Amino acid sequence: MASTRRRHAGAGAAAGEWAAVSGAGAWRVEAVGKHQLMRRTGLPARDLRALDPALSYPSSIMGRDRAVVVNLERVRAVITATEVLVPGPRDPTVAPLVRELRARLMAAPAPAPAASPAPPPQEDGAADNVGALPPTPEVGGDGKDGQALGSDKVLPFEFRALEVCLEFACKSLDQETCTLEEEAYPALDELSSNVSTLNLERVRQIKSRLVAISGRVQKVRDELEHLLDDDVDMAAMHLSEKLAYQAVDGNSMRPDADNEPSEFEEERDGEVEEEGGSSEGGYGNGTSATVFTPKIDELEILLEAYFVQIDGTLNKLSTLREYVDDTEDYINIMLDDKQNQLLQMGIMLSTGTLVVSCAIAVTGVFGMNITIPLYTAATEGVFWQVTGGIVGATAAVYLVALLCYRRSGILQ
Repeated sequence: MASTRRRHAGAGAAAGEWAAVSGAGAWRVEAVGKHQLMRRTGLPARDLRALDPALSYPSSIMGRDRAVVVNLERVRAVITATEVLVPGPRDPTVAPLVRELRARLMAAPAPAPAASPAPPPQEDGAADNVGALPPTPEVGGDGKDGQALGSDKVLPFEFRALEVCLEFACKSLDQETCTLEEEAYPALDELSSNVSTLNLERVRQIKSRLVAISGRVQKVRDELEHLLDDDVDMAAMHLSEKLAYQAVDGNSMRPDADNEPSEFEEERDGEVEEEGGSSEGGYGNGTSATVFTPKIDELEILLEAYFVQIDGTLNKLSTLREYVDDTEDYINIMLDDKQNQLLQMGIMLSTGTLVVSCAIAVTGVFGMNITIPLYTAATEGVFWQVTGGIVGATAAVYLVALLCYRRSGILQ
């Protein structure tokens, strides 16, 4: 009995809470274990560890056979062709993402049913094109069969969910950047006018936050740039089209089909050989020799839009960093000027001390208990004459020293 309780407790601990948001905007909180999630999404355990908030994984967007793993800052989600799974929906930092997914996916119109992807009827004497891709409607035209990029064409579910995740990540980073700017610029201006320990400490904390946010934004930008540079990774993220292709490709296989490859297959094989001599990055269902190569224009435009946005955020941080550096340079110049003034004053004081020491030495000579004609002279006012001469000579030597310093450039 105790072992049963321990087994149930262990299963409850291993199962985490996930918010499942469907394409219609419906959502529910489920307790899904790691192995259940692996069977549900087809993801390996390595990809699921990237979604663990306790582990520090770099920002990444990974396209797999049946799911897309999104790990961008606070955005952690598993996107399939029919639903989005978000871990820890009760976390205050995750709840806004779930609400945004529900609102956006519910507001988006349902995608129009795709045309039947079955191969067109063959003419007399033509062989069955086993496994051939369905004809793709041309982009543009009258807008009925296909819409031009950037028009009102409804994106697949995985792209709409990915857009919400990208927008949430970019918006959160941009908000942090704006908040930092609102605090940084007044603090830097205050430091420029009043260099104090308190202002220096404020600027030091702001600079630390600036470095941290810049690193996070740079990671997201690098990941988007990596995706835009890799067509294979973008092709792997077409989940709905991949499922439709696999279904059609499986239905089009017949036992009496001709084993000779069709013209399309020969053409695709030639393209693959030209690109690299192998079909790496292609997706087949294991029963056909064709290669799944979807059009990546829509996804590329989507990623480029958010790449521009995150690049603008990075430019804001770069501008703020330059302002911080300029302020530091200005403060250093001010401190150097103060230090130069102190050094000049030290030179003047040292010279004055030297001259006065010489005058004291002369006075000491006169104060010695020796017999000289000056002491026996009966002329009145000799003391004041000698004292005035010593003071005048001291002042003259001091002024000559300052004049020499100015001519040599030591003093300004």
